[in-house]
Amino acid sequence: MKKKYQNAFFIFGLCVLILMITQLDFKQVLQGLLHAGFWFPMAVVLWAFLYLYNTSSWYLIIKGTGKPGESLKGKVPFWWLYKVTISGFALNYATPGGLMGGEPYRIMELAPRIGTERASSSVILYAMTHIFSHLWFWLISAVLFCIMRPVNVVLTGILLLVVLFCLLLIWFFMSGYRKGLANRVMNLLRHLPLVKKWARPFVDRHREQLDEIDRQIAALHKQNPRIFFSAVLLELACRFTSALEILFILHALLPSVNFMDCVFILAFTSLFANLLFFMPLQLGGREGGFYLSATRLGITTSSSIFLALMVRLRELIWTGIGLLVIKIEKRRKEE
Repeated sequence: MKKKYQNAFFIFGLCVLILMITQLDFKQVLQGLLHAGFWFPMAVVLWAFLYLYNTSSWYLIIKGTGKPGESLKGKVPFWWLYKVTISGFALNYATPGGLMGGEPYRIMELAPRIGTERASSSVILYAMTHIFSHLWFWLISAVLFCIMRPVNVVLTGILLLVVLFCLLLIWFFMSGYRKGLANRVMNLLRHLPLVKKWARPFVDRHREQLDEIDRQIAALHKQNPRIFFSAVLLELACRFTSALEILFILHALLPSVNFMDCVFILAFTSLFANLLFFMPLQLGGREGGFYLSATRLGITTSSSIFLALMVRLRELIWTGIGLLVIKIEKRRKEE
């Protein structure tokens, strides 16, 4: 990636990091850290392992979009990709929709190694797989909640809507995997009032590249189903494993909390926050999701606020780490 673009991503991320810091009540943060004890550092360290799931999934997708038998060892080292993954998610934390900062950064970092079309298709595929795994996570969690928890008529109706919503989007993504998604998305943008003036000439200029990206997306699903399902399962495993963060944090206040409650809290909170995708930093959406889900499971309001604060602080720490990685990589290239 050119240094000016790397600088732009770094400056953007730094501004967002400062904004995130200004949203914190430092007295409340200090009290929370004292309450959490060593459980909070465990939650922070957990994410070093969770990013291994994400990197492995993306690595498989990159491998699947290449030629049969091709080795990525020299072109795309795993640990280099791990650093790009961390930086990409750091930028994603900052942007509405979650895909406007990290995905362009990943494409620009990866393109010099494997070409622009293949880099674009692998990043689009990974983003699709990441969202696809969330849909399955929400669907499975809704079904498990109905089995394991008492539900009334209202809650049954809400869970039924969640199941139908997830099934509809799963069908849409499966269709996108079979036929490609780049052209379909760009053709949709061509008809939206605010972006159609930009989208129409872009599609006309890059028709061949978009066709190539769609060909690679469809090829991974048809020719390499084992890689496709492995990538999805890795991302789904990451969703369930990330519930340990909630378990660690709540254990400081509620030693009796169990893992499945944490899965339900994470599922509802992530669904609620993603429905408010237009909110920068998901401000309010994440906290509201924690409050609604945790209190519904019998957890006190103060504990849900404590949980939301600690998760926000963990995001801030890993955003800082991701930006630091960008800066270190830029300095290494200059040297």
